[in-house]
Amino acid sequence: MLKVRHLNKTYTAGNNSYPVLKDLSFHVRKGEFVAVMGPSGSGKTTLLNCISCFIPHDNGQILLNGKDISGLPEQKMSKIRNRNLGFVFQDFMLLDGLSVFENICLPQVIAKKPIIQMEEKARHLCRLFGIEKVMEKYPAEISGGEKQRTAVARALMNQPYIILADEPTGNLDSRSCKAVIDAFLRAKEEMNATVFMVTHDSYAASFCDRVVVLKDGTIHTELTRDGSRRQFMDELLDVLRELGGDSDDDE
Repeated sequence: MLKVRHLNKTYTAGNNSYPVLKDLSFHVRKGEFVAVMGPSGSGKTTLLNCISCFIPHDNGQILLNGKDISGLPEQKMSKIRNRNLGFVFQDFMLLDGLSVFENICLPQVIAKKPIIQMEEKARHLCRLFGIEKVMEKYPAEISGGEKQRTAVARALMNQPYIILADEPTGNLDSRSCKAVIDAFLRAKEEMNATVFMVTHDSYAASFCDRVVVLKDGTIHTELTRDGSRRQFMDELLDVLRELGGDSDDDE
């Protein structure tokens, strides 16, 4: 579903160059829930921004469903972001002036889909993620967990090839974090959704099928969950301690 091949990204400040991503290659299969972890400065946030083409990379390929989206004109890329990519951000990015239901409908409003089809799908997603009781409320009136489940539902409205999630549990308490991870798992199980999540949260990552661990812009290791979630989290913590922690990034 997503293939990244030999991706490189360097930032330049004055006469100084700072390589952030170095010949990075990996893939995410359809229906897979994959996390990216690593210490601060490892390149996680830059990687996500390059995949979504919010920032340009220096060279390499980003293949989405077999097609290279690198270097497309912004107009075409905007259509791909609306139709083929779903986004979930740490700070929710909901529109305060729209209700929960209206926020969820927004991607199909932009895509000019039929109203009846749009509303039926939005109601289904509200039921699926347990937010049907707050459909008519506004973002300021609901909890952080409900806001993020709203964002997950919105991200799924156009049945994207993949959801790109940037620290989706970073602003949530443990109960809300579990509710959001459950929403991703439900989307994966019932809609065969593909999720690619950048996180520093070992608990959230322990629910994934696979975790790609970055160090200094390269892949340090990949871990696949074979046993229990608890065992997988212990494996993740061991690797992250070896690398020097799993604190927030500012990349």
